Amino acid sequence: MQLKEVKNIFHKELGEIYPKEEIDSFFYSCIEHYLNLQRFVLAIQPGLTLLKEEEQPLFEALSELKMEKPIQYILGTAHFMDLELQVNKNVLIPRPETEELVQWILDDFPVKKPSKKDAGRSRSVISTPLNDRSFKILDIGTGSGCIAIALAKHLPGAKVYALDVSEGALSVARKNAEMNEVDITFLHHNILNPGLELESELVFDVIVSNPPYVRELEKSQIHKNVKDFEPHTALFVPNNDPLVFYRAITDFAEKYLSKKGKLYFEINQYLGDETKALFHTQHFSEIEMRNDIFGNPRMLKADRK
Repeated sequence: MQLKEVKNIFHKELGEIYPKEEIDSFFYSCIEHYLNLQRFVLAIQPGLTLLKEEEQPLFEALSELKMEKPIQYILGTAHFMDLELQVNKNVLIPRPETEELVQWILDDFPVKKPSKKDAGRSRSVISTPLNDRSFKILDIGTGSGCIAIALAKHLPGAKVYALDVSEGALSVARKNAEMNEVDITFLHHNILNPGLELESELVFDVIVSNPPYVRELEKSQIHKNVKDFEPHTALFVPNNDPLVFYRAITDFAEKYLSKKGKLYFEINQYLGDETKALFHTQHFSEIEMRNDIFGNPRMLKADRK
């Protein structure tokens, strides 16, 4: 069968579910992943014919797309900032809004270019007033490791830790850290455990989290490809206690976040004011909320007093 015929079948089978541009994206992602063919191949080889064994993975992917399974889970990979990450059913698919959260941290802690005096040093120097000891970052609920790995890549002078309750998620995150050649210390803990204790010397300059925050009552607004395939434990919280993770993390931060340290969160757009109010009852100041690229309140930062 010719490749252009396969493309036409993708559009015919998926046309009632997805817009044309998204189907094109699916098709080209599949041929690049399974056949190592670039997007422009049909422009230069319009009559390209596939072998039966080359067609098979494309049609298997098409069957899964018809069930609205995310393309990232089908191919097993996702992109986040300048990284390629492995993903599976144990972790959420990284999203552009979370990239904005990471960028906020990078903007707050720019890496200095080495001076002549630093020319012999092998590691970049982080521009931060907290330079009397090793600069430590903790990502709580790391999932695929996207936040922790991106920060380790862009802040090579920092010591990055990543915590998750799921062994399945940590397995994925470890593989992603190795694949992207960064050194991260992974911690298997439940942040909701009120008795959680880390090593006494672990005090962090930055704690960041994209915790579960979607209320059960919001399930009807969630697309099928998310609701049916992404891990519910990483998405949903009870209607009667939607800030349970934020409260647990701020309690944790009172012990493990350094004085003048910074806490960063991705938040539920419908609970921005409630989440912000939580910090006013804790030992935090300079509380700032920001909108995401879609204009929704999505990120929050607070400084430890």
